[in-house]
Amino acid sequence: MTLGADELRRYARHLALPRVGHDGQERLKAASALIIGLGGLGSPAALYLAAAGVGRLGLLDDDRVDESNLQRQVLHGTASVGTAKTESARVRLHDLNPHVVLEAHAVRLTPRNAVSLVSAYDVVIDGTDQFAVRYLVNDACVIAARPNVYGSVHRFEGQVAVFDAARGPCYRCLFPDPPAPGSVPNCAEGGVLGVLPGIIGSMQAVEAIKLLLGIGEPLIGRLLHFDALTMRTHEVGFTRDAGCAMCGTGSMRTLLDDYDAFCGYDPTADAAMDNNIEMTPREVQDRMASGWTPWLLDVREPWEYGTAQLPGATLIPLGELAGRAAEVPRDRDVVVYCHHGMRSARAVSMLRLAGWDRVRNLSGGIDRWSIEIDPSVPRY
Repeated sequence: MTLGADELRRYARHLALPRVGHDGQERLKAASALIIGLGGLGSPAALYLAAAGVGRLGLLDDDRVDESNLQRQVLHGTASVGTAKTESARVRLHDLNPHVVLEAHAVRLTPRNAVSLVSAYDVVIDGTDQFAVRYLVNDACVIAARPNVYGSVHRFEGQVAVFDAARGPCYRCLFPDPPAPGSVPNCAEGGVLGVLPGIIGSMQAVEAIKLLLGIGEPLIGRLLHFDALTMRTHEVGFTRDAGCAMCGTGSMRTLLDDYDAFCGYDPTADAAMDNNIEMTPREVQDRMASGWTPWLLDVREPWEYGTAQLPGATLIPLGELAGRAAEVPRDRDVVVYCHHGMRSARAVSMLRLAGWDRVRNLSGGIDRWSIEIDPSVPRY
């Protein structure tokens, strides 16, 4: 694809690079990338791929911009709060580089649409933070024969790798089994240094550009670990697993029907999801208005409790509940809540198995309470 005069000016620093030059920049213009997740990782990746002149970018996210995103999701701004992330990203990226074709996919990635979406692009950037989606992205990339540029962040540490089953191992070769549900906190639960996704997402952009240009040594079969507190990196090498369920010898290379169930998130398998145990914020509010006085148990972390709490709630973080269960009354109705209802569901299961039979879970957590009952309760 021929570069116009304004593009020659825009990409002058690329044109001066021996490994890029005019031919490389035209190759980038003819290339495409799908960015799955427009959050902390997807933000810098999208910005730098657009600025670099990758000709067509797919922007996939079904979420809306929240004020709590802005600490790390630099693709969005205050004026974008409440709007779809795909639209916020489209406006910002078009302003950054109007020569790039932007394709918004304001949908959730599912086994029904994953392969067709992935197949439409040359490379995939995985900017997600849910294990079920990571396995789905990996499997779709293996089936579609597309490289998957992976990144993840946790508190002060991040990881980057390239999974390309055509030339090396896939995500399942390194992580054949998902972690137990709740064993790895997400950003909302564990926190993340705001600048860290910027570093890791930029690394993902570097890997994607190298793949599209066919230069350098991509992180295929290599997991790069970065520690922001020490500014040290180290690599872990890994190889294709012949017995890998997706890319191994004799594997069927088909998508699963339910990735949530594969990762242990099947709500039907969790006793705390039973209709008799779940209560919506509206149900709790209505009963309390009629004189009901349940004992409120908050199982979040102390910093979350300090950010937002329900009046009269007692804080016992989930990790301490087993040792402090005696503090929970057996002779009163108990309503347990967390941020979105997952940790509290595990707490309810734990307590019920131990003999507490008057425990209920607040569906959707304090976040849903803020949306549906009391907007003065801060969201985060």
